[in-house]
Amino acid sequence: MKVTDRWHSDRLGQDITVARWGTYGVPVLLFPTAGGDAEEVERHKMIAHLEPLIAAGRAKIYSCDSVAGKAMAERIGSTEYRMALFNAFHDAVASEVIPAIHSDVGGRLPVVVAGASIGAFNALAITCRYPHLVDSAVCMSGTFAIEKFIGGPFTDDLYFSSPLHFLPDLQGPDLDALRRRMIVLASGSGQWEDPGEAWAVAEVLGAKGIPNRVDDWGPAYKHDWPTWWEMLPTYLDDLLP
Repeated sequence: MKVTDRWHSDRLGQDITVARWGTYGVPVLLFPTAGGDAEEVERHKMIAHLEPLIAAGRAKIYSCDSVAGKAMAERIGSTEYRMALFNAFHDAVASEVIPAIHSDVGGRLPVVVAGASIGAFNALAITCRYPHLVDSAVCMSGTFAIEKFIGGPFTDDLYFSSPLHFLPDLQGPDLDALRRRMIVLASGSGQWEDPGEAWAVAEVLGAKGIPNRVDDWGPAYKHDWPTWWEMLPTYLDDLLP
């Protein structure tokens, strides 16, 4: 059964929707692709492929609108606005979406985050920015150097939103917490895929002592939903109790 909640986020200056599927289990927050909404994962049959984990009470699945990704994909506003929106989106996920998940599951359980393409970027960013809220991350077919899609002058908002930029400077408790997390970077090497994106992130993570794994599923796997249908259930089955 699907349940949706929607509220106005002052951080984003617009409404945001969160959908959920399942009754029990580890909370798993799925980020949509670039312009996707909270129900994209259902329309593209990801929820159907996760049904065994949901039915077994191992996973309770959540997804939220890709607010910043949509602005980037549709070129809404200035480049500075789009960069600021990524920063605000991550703040809203940490300050609104994940607390709503905690309220729903009745406790401050760390969530597993996952996503494909720009969703992988958001999963990685949320993990690296707020490791106290996240247990592990599954980043599939990731597009991590988002500045090439936004354009415009580099801003502080982009720096704080982008792990490739802020991780080299990260120190202190957040880095200590990240070193107790696991980040999976999965990619195919078929059509529209670029495993080099995953390896670039792995190099930055490895330099900071953050556990990670790069998996190249090979040339039969392209940048599309059937690839992610296979990947995500496989990784969640391994990560979840």
